[in-house]
Amino acid sequence: MINVLIVDDERLARVELNRLLTKFEQVNVVAQAKSGIEAIALLKEHHIDVVFLDIQMPEMSGLELAQHIDSSIQCVFCTAFNEHAVDAFSLNAVDYLVKPIAVNRLKQAVDKLVLKSTNLSQHYLPDSHGLLLKIGQSSHIIRLHEIERFESVANHVAVYTEQGKSFIHSSLSNVEKRLDPIMFFKASRSDIIRIDQILKLEEGIATGSLVAMMQSGQQIEVSRRQAKSLKDLYNVF
Repeated sequence: MINVLIVDDERLARVELNRLLTKFEQVNVVAQAKSGIEAIALLKEHHIDVVFLDIQMPEMSGLELAQHIDSSIQCVFCTAFNEHAVDAFSLNAVDYLVKPIAVNRLKQAVDKLVLKSTNLSQHYLPDSHGLLLKIGQSSHIIRLHEIERFESVANHVAVYTEQGKSFIHSSLSNVEKRLDPIMFFKASRSDIIRIDQILKLEEGIATGSLVAMMQSGQQIEVSRRQAKSLKDLYNVF
């Protein structure tokens, strides 16, 4: 399922695009925004995979908004004009749709998104994948399902396991790309935690933040931006 945010300053345009997207069973329209500012707020509240956004909007154009969107979120531009196509694709847009949007043309865009999503999932390491980690004076093969937490430390990543703590020479963003989001959750810019190792969630010191209490006893701060997404994992009904 692909979670979508629609951004357009015209209400009828939002309604029509939502109507068209509901024809595709792979697509779930999570929210709609009438401005770039509103869209930025909604991106913090919801887990969004793709943003369908208009280009010509007051205060903040779609091209300007795209520069504020995390690189992990795909963008599809929708506009009545085609002169912005080059600028759109320079921002790594998945597609560029000219209004009025035809169903067959929208289908092509959705097919691209589904294919891209499938290809990304194939890069995830299986839970049984082993990492050769030095813990103390010995080298151990540690499976992913044995790892509770990854922490960014300077130009290394600390790996926390039952056997102890180790380090790998990589960035947290590179590690995140290989981890299945069904199993691991990015709690903040510096921490990725294993979901089934979370015992409970408590309110954090900062307003809107959380603290994840892990089975090992570690307490991991979950940023305000990520707290809503983590709560959503446990609210399926």
